[in-house]
This record gives sequence, C-alpha cells and structure tokens, in this order.
Amino acid sequence: MESKNTDAGISVFRSVDWITILLYIILVSAGAISIYAASYDFDHASMFDFSEFSGKQFLWIGLSLVIGCAILLLDYRLYEAYAYPIYGVVILLLIATIFLAPDIKGSRSWLVFGPVSLQPAEFGKFATALALAKLFDSYNFSLNAKISNYYRAFIIIFLPIILILMQRETGSALVYISFVFVLYREGMSGLVLVSALCAITYFVVAVKFAEPLILGMPMGEFSVFILIMLIFSCMLLFYCRDFFISRNVIGGFLISGIVVTVLALCGVNVNGTAYFLSIIGLAIAYVSLAMFRHRIQKYVVTIAFVATSVAFLFSVNYVFGNVLEPHQQIRIKVALGIEEDLRGAGYNVNQSKIAIGSGGLTGKGFLNGTQTKLKYVPEQHTDFIFCTIGEEEGFVGASAVLLLFLTLILRLIHIAERQRTPFGRVYAYCVVSVLIFHLCINIGMVIGLCPVIGIPLPFFSYGGSSLWGFTFLLFILLRIDASRKERRD
Repeated sequence: MESKNTDAGISVFRSVDWITILLYIILVSAGAISIYAASYDFDHASMFDFSEFSGKQFLWIGLSLVIGCAILLLDYRLYEAYAYPIYGVVILLLIATIFLAPDIKGSRSWLVFGPVSLQPAEFGKFATALALAKLFDSYNFSLNAKISNYYRAFIIIFLPIILILMQRETGSALVYISFVFVLYREGMSGLVLVSALCAITYFVVAVKFAEPLILGMPMGEFSVFILIMLIFSCMLLFYCRDFFISRNVIGGFLISGIVVTVLALCGVNVNGTAYFLSIIGLAIAYVSLAMFRHRIQKYVVTIAFVATSVAFLFSVNYVFGNVLEPHQQIRIKVALGIEEDLRGAGYNVNQSKIAIGSGGLTGKGFLNGTQTKLKYVPEQHTDFIFCTIGEEEGFVGASAVLLLFLTLILRLIHIAERQRTPFGRVYAYCVVSVLIFHLCINIGMVIGLCPVIGIPLPFFSYGGSSLWGFTFLLFILLRIDASRKERRD
C-alpha cells in the first residue's frame, strides 16, 4: 500500500503543470521582495527578519509551498467527493465570523487566534469554486435545461457574498461576483453580462453628472434615459430582428426628441422626467401589442430589460445616499473625480499615483523610492503594493509584473480548456475569473480608476490569508489537471 501511494505521488509530480508552479514561485518571490521594499527600515535591513513584514511573508510562502505539496499528494477524487461538505464548513465559518470576529477598522472579517489572524472570506473562494464545479458536474446538469439550475448556481455564489457583506467587508464580497463570468462560459446568455455592464454605466453616469440640469432634470439622469432609448432601439433591431417595429420605435424617439428640443428652445417649460417616462412607456405599450405576432420571448426580454433599466435609474440616488456608507460614498466620488479630498479618502490614491509617476520608465532603483521610504502611501505593503513596483522599477518593471500575470492567466485558460470533465473545466475558470477580478480591481485602485475597496494584489500583497487562499485555489486546480488523463471523457 505504501509503495502504491509513493508511485501515485511520483506520478502526480511528473504530470503536474510545472510551468504554472514556476510562475507561482516567481510571483510570490517578487511579492515578498516588493513587501521588503515597501516596508524597508534603515534600522532593520534584513529581508528575512521574522519581525519584519518581508520575513513574515517568506514564512507564509514557505508554509504555502508545504500546503501546495500536500494538496498535490491528495487523491483528486477527494475534491469532488467533499466539494459540498467543504463549502458547508466554510459557510459555517463565515457565519461564525460575523459574531466572533473583533471589530478591526469597522469590519468583522478576521478571526484572531493568538498572534495569528485569518480571514475566512479568502478561503471561501476555493470552496465556492469547488461547489460550483460539483454542481456543473452533476449527472445531466445543463445550465439552460431549466430555470431552477440558475437558482442553484446563484445560491452557491451569492450565499457567501451575503455573509461577507454582513461582516462589513464589501471588497471581499465583490470578488465573488467574478464567479458569474464562469456561468457565461457554461452557456449563460450574454444578456446577463450586458445587463451588468449597463447597470455599472447607469450608476456611474447618474452619480457623476448629478449636478448640471437639463430639461429640469440632472444631466446624469438625462444621459441615462438617452442610453436606455438607444439600447431599446438596438435590442429591437438586432436582438428581436424586427425591422418594422424597430423602425417605428426609433422614428417615434427621434420625432418626439425633435419636438421637445424645439419646445425647449422656444422657452416652453418641459418636464424632462415626465417626457422620457411617457415616450418610453408608449414604446413599451406599442411593442407589447406587436409582440404577439412572433418571437414573444425575445420581446418580453426586451421589455423587461428596459423596464428594469428605468427602475434601476430611479434607485441609484436612494442606494447611493442611503445604502452605501459615508466612506464608500466619498471613495466613489473621489474615483469618479467628483471630489478630490487629497487629505482624506483620496490621499492614498493621490500619493500612489505620485509614486508610480515618479518612477518614470526604468524606476528609481531597488530601495530608492522616496515616496516609499518616507511612508507617504499608507498600507503600501498590502493593497497598494503595486505603487512600490511602479516607483522603484518604473514602467518596465510594472509591465513585467503585468506580463507575468498575463502569462499565468493564459496558462490557466489553456489548462481549463484541456479538462475532460465539467468539474475540472468549471473549477479552472473559477480560478481564472478570481485572478482577473483581483488583478483588474487592485491595479485600478492604485492608479485611481476604481474606488478603494481593499482588494489585495494576488501573490504580492502582504498577508497569509490571501496567499494561502490563492495557493488553495491554484494547487487544487493543478492536482485536478495532473490526473485529467485518468478521468472519463
């Protein structure tokens, strides 16, 4: 028996994807060096001093490699067999965190065990990925077979999101939204992604342009109504493929728009909100009467999309003013350029952009970053670690790091497409989605394109929970991939 296990272990290490492991080692090593640069103290210059952030990170890396080896040595069937129990345990842990975690900077997301603190939300990612993969690997499961399959998938994704939001940890909760992109790979309609993109666009436009008035309404609201009318017209023309109805609706929009413009120029007081609601309502009524001829389902989807868009628009102000916390509101305003607040919510981002910009093409050199050494950027060894790279290594170094991430992501996509079961493929795309989301949002935060929501840079930001969470994600995938030839077609 011992010989059999040894042979199996040797077989796994022969078939494992060593390119991915090499990329992992390069990234975590570069991360630890960057943490050393970000927290460098002239009085404590040792990179491996365990009292320093870099020394602790090297310790986390060593333990992560042990965890990775242990994951590779386990039978790949265990991950399938215990996917739901693992997910259940993590859900219970997330629930316990709500009540047991201490309040740290307004969030209750860290469980403290003596000198060690762990964030269960980081480990929930691989558990959710396993549960989602297990669902898709169920006998004869197809996402589009029946609507209840969508409910099951969304429950798996959104249950941890709700629990993490109850911990007042918005950033970590948003990461789980990335799992929705996996559903698109498995057959979900592209309309869902279009809807999400439209919702983001509506929100940004309505919030950013809330002050100027046009036709007695905020410019942002005016612009969103124009977008809704444009999308309505495009869906009728390209999605429903009914030229006659789309022509009439587009013509109605244009003629009514010309009439309202002329009235406004003549000094007539026009209520913009009433106008848009009336013309869109009439268009919906016309399409509703015409849809019974054919393609009923597509017309229903179009009408529901437009009606939901209008309802969403009117909910933006309420959500922004009453649901979001004051610190979240100010971060969004700073990210959208509505407010500067260089001494408050915008301080981190402003100093981060100064640090990256000062690096120029080739950077100031290792340990020579003035912004870094003078501690101008708070939390630089965690969420803002990328600005250390930009300042000391410049555009060249920052681009090299991004190319490493791109190489890893492309490699993982290649691994995903060569899987022989839905379980392996779905799990692999879950890993890819989480990595892409973390990378885009973190870099966006650092350069001021996204609000600061506390999402770490994978393998670079300081912290054992984040590193171990990504190690679990990645090495479980490598173990599943290493045994793909043993699995059914």
